[in-house]
Amino acid sequence: MTIARLFGQVACADLDRSIDWFTTLFDRAPDRRPMDGLAEWDVGDGGGLQLFRQAENAGHSTLTLIVDDLRAQAARLDGAGLNPGPVEPASAASLVRLSDPDGNLVVLAQPGRV
Repeated sequence: MTIARLFGQVACADLDRSIDWFTTLFDRAPDRRPMDGLAEWDVGDGGGLQLFRQAENAGHSTLTLIVDDLRAQAARLDGAGLNPGPVEPASAASLVRLSDPDGNLVVLAQPGRV
């Protein structure tokens, strides 16, 4: 199987509220609104996030984003009111956890200990 593109999906109950939150997270608006109930952000070469209005599944998603400067991103998100948790060192990476408005888990990770 050849895969040209991959989108992870996060379910939400209130799309407008979630778009506002993820716009702050990504520091930019969605790249597309291809249909009712869906917003998309492109990340990197061939990947992205779909934010999908699906109230019955909201709060059960996990999204992990690999970043270059974890501490700087955590400080930016804290200043923007997204309330990230502390930097947590793990065996292969350091990470910061936060929750979107529906309780979906968003993890920022940086390889190595920072």
